[in-house]
Amino acid sequence: MPTIDPDRLMADLRELRSIGAVETGVVRPALGEKDMEARRWLKAKFEAAGLTATIDGVGNVLGRSSKPGPALLIGSHSDTQPRGGWLDGALGVIYGLEIARAMAEDPATAGLAVDVVSWQDEEGTYMSCFGSRSWCGTLDPAVEKASSNAALGMTLTEAIAKAGLTDVPRMTIEKDRYLGYLEAHIEQGAYLEEGGLHIGVVTGIVAIRGMRFRFHGEQNHAGTTTMRRRKDAATALFEVAHRVNQEFPKVAGERTVWTMGRVAVQPGAPSIVPGYAELDLQFRDLDETILDRFEEIAAEIARDVGARGKVKVEVERSRTPIKPSWMDEGFQKHLTGAAETTVPGKWLSMPSAAGHDPMVISEKIPCAMLFIPSIGGISHDFAEDSHESDIVLGCRVLADAAASILEERRNR
Repeated sequence: MPTIDPDRLMADLRELRSIGAVETGVVRPALGEKDMEARRWLKAKFEAAGLTATIDGVGNVLGRSSKPGPALLIGSHSDTQPRGGWLDGALGVIYGLEIARAMAEDPATAGLAVDVVSWQDEEGTYMSCFGSRSWCGTLDPAVEKASSNAALGMTLTEAIAKAGLTDVPRMTIEKDRYLGYLEAHIEQGAYLEEGGLHIGVVTGIVAIRGMRFRFHGEQNHAGTTTMRRRKDAATALFEVAHRVNQEFPKVAGERTVWTMGRVAVQPGAPSIVPGYAELDLQFRDLDETILDRFEEIAAEIARDVGARGKVKVEVERSRTPIKPSWMDEGFQKHLTGAAETTVPGKWLSMPSAAGHDPMVISEKIPCAMLFIPSIGGISHDFAEDSHESDIVLGCRVLADAAASILEERRNR
């Protein structure tokens, strides 16, 4: 099996971290100045590793092996959240780079093809998984044209132009080249750390759904309007939120999650009974039957609260549902075999509760994912971190699995 170089791996991760570094984290929003600087740095690194590297018209960076296929594509993304951690996405890209180098240096694997990629805008600065959607050919031109970032005051089309990519060709999946795609990532949760485990082998990426409640009451004076006469939109919102937290646990699975992360109360003044309110509810699980039931429960609660006649309650889907994405069983066996060899009994098969590019790519080619522990389960924050020993272990496991997959195909 190929031998990775831990010092080289960590040096590359730290150098990439320095591009857009802020305090202990990284700020590299998609298509921004620091994001494009990082992509040019990656292109040079890919070329130094003997790969033919290209930055395409959306900012994807692909390093293509000169070895004949079929190839494995290994990578992740290098853009970050507005206050992002240094490993989210970057880990998987640098793993891909190190594995490509290690396999080329080992005579036993030097003839095997490994391509490396950094996808654009996985984090959704303008459109989540923009780069992988473009590469897979599943990008809706109308959605792309309408995408923007209000905080940055820029449309996606403008951001592409500012990055100098408007007239650059866009890459698409190369027919018949790839056996599949592998991605490593920090867990972004605490299951591995709490279990004293070092590796997570992902079984699938959860489905995601969202619902929005709208409450139409009557705005009025907070001092002169008696409690009996009030049509308080905020009170109705609070009741719905409470009942969601009472009813959802009755049907939830062990890993089901739900979040009420956005609330709007209008006009939002201490001395005014709110006349309008909104509540956004999101829920995730691999089992869509649970999510179906959640939607039914949400609708039932809305009908019940609205039936009292004080406040009109509307509920609707707030996003296009994301279906669960299942990772390739054959690839999972290679990952679990490598994990058991490297850290016997210290690994876990588990779902991903966060979205990742494989949920897009798995529609086209087989995919698999590997997790390493996140310290304190923290991610999407400057405090995000992982132990260096786990970073190195994860790369060894992924390298062994990649070599095993490619050698199995070569020996057929």
